[in-house]
Amino acid sequence: MSDNQERTEINTLGEFGLIDHLTSPIVPHNPSTLVGVGDDAGVIDNGEFVSLVSTDMLVEGIHFDLMYTPLKHLGYKAVTTNLSDIYAMNGIPKQITFSMALSNRFSVEALEQLYAGIHAACDRYKVDLIGGDTTSSTSGLVISVTAIGQGEKEKLTYRNGAKVGDLICLTGDYGAAYLGLQLLEREKQIYLSNPDIQPDLEGQSYPVGRQLKPEARKDIIEEFAKNKLVPTSMIDVSDGISSELHHLCKASNVGAFLEESGVPIHPEVEMLSIQFNLDPITCALSGGEDYELLFTIDPNDIEKVKYTPGIYIAGEIVDAKDGIKLHTKGGNIHELPSQGWTHFKKEA
Repeated sequence: MSDNQERTEINTLGEFGLIDHLTSPIVPHNPSTLVGVGDDAGVIDNGEFVSLVSTDMLVEGIHFDLMYTPLKHLGYKAVTTNLSDIYAMNGIPKQITFSMALSNRFSVEALEQLYAGIHAACDRYKVDLIGGDTTSSTSGLVISVTAIGQGEKEKLTYRNGAKVGDLICLTGDYGAAYLGLQLLEREKQIYLSNPDIQPDLEGQSYPVGRQLKPEARKDIIEEFAKNKLVPTSMIDVSDGISSELHHLCKASNVGAFLEESGVPIHPEVEMLSIQFNLDPITCALSGGEDYELLFTIDPNDIEKVKYTPGIYIAGEIVDAKDGIKLHTKGGNIHELPSQGWTHFKKEA
């Protein structure tokens, strides 16, 4: 490489900017490839049905810390977070593959714990482990899971289907996983400074559980089928509401008006955020790792979600020129920036 060649740092593009940069020249060679990069899962035409494929990688020290993450929980989380992408397409996951690179510090017994979590998730969501790969690593543990699902063409839901006037809906609650991570990190630092002090997580099972053992929203997809509802667009919330809403609006070429009062926050999250001197709505909008669903519906379908437990109407899709705004409880209207988990940070 020439010393004069220009060098662009990855962090200047960010995760999604990097993906766009590297994949924009790709042209599908097969007519069966209906959707490639750019949604929660790739879509492959298989006649009456379509196959959905999504893959994610988890890297020790980046996505998880084994000082406070039990291997059984890690195996479970690695599966459920991938299944969430299939549900975000209004599809049903059927199979997974599981690959890992590991160093010699892991014993057979440790890997049995990891796989116990994988098997538990497969049993819970009725998916089959059908293969994968295992190799060595010079340091740490790297996990890669591919989820394979099935969907009906007329019921498949993409990010690009939102229309002006559609209602914005959210499932579950937000910010708990982020606060759970703050708790675990705090206790880790206390332990490192004084190993005689035992971690104090009493009464914090909800946020810690949301961080270590998240669930995918299979129940919501089942509610859609029962109520004969097909959302106009949908995305899973892994990097924070604000970030995911920006992705959905960009794909659909629309704007959004989000009501702060419509963003569900668990009471424990509100109290815990105050302990950490954090704003609860900031944790909810930007925290990430909630693995809930953000979707839009035609306003004519409001009765199909209005009384469904765990679904909240949180705003409205507007024209792209109106931007993406947050209407606060105090009556103010602010630009809603895309703030969530950043995968590529500039090194010091």
